[in-house]
Amino acid sequence: MLMAHPAILRNLVEQYETLRVLDAEQGTHTSRQRLEDVSYTLCVSTGTRQVADALAVAKRQLAAAPRVQDATNRVRGAANAVPAADSEVRLTA
Repeated sequence: MLMAHPAILRNLVEQYETLRVLDAEQGTHTSRQRLEDVSYTLCVSTGTRQVADALAVAKRQLAAAPRVQDATNRVRGAANAVPAADSEVRLTA
């Protein structure tokens, strides 16, 4: 299963929580529609059908994200240690 990037999940969870409060306060058609849109996107991003399930999956994935991010940074660091193809490399014999 594909997993959404942690930054995207974090943003969706934050948007959901903010819009839930906004909808409770305003209760307008616009606030309800925005909440439904973010809820749908959160569900799609987590492979779930219910918002409660989507939030639970997102929180589990975000809790595991630092380990994934650390591994990604190590790979990027190793890649940066290799000279770029266009940089000058001198070989001596």
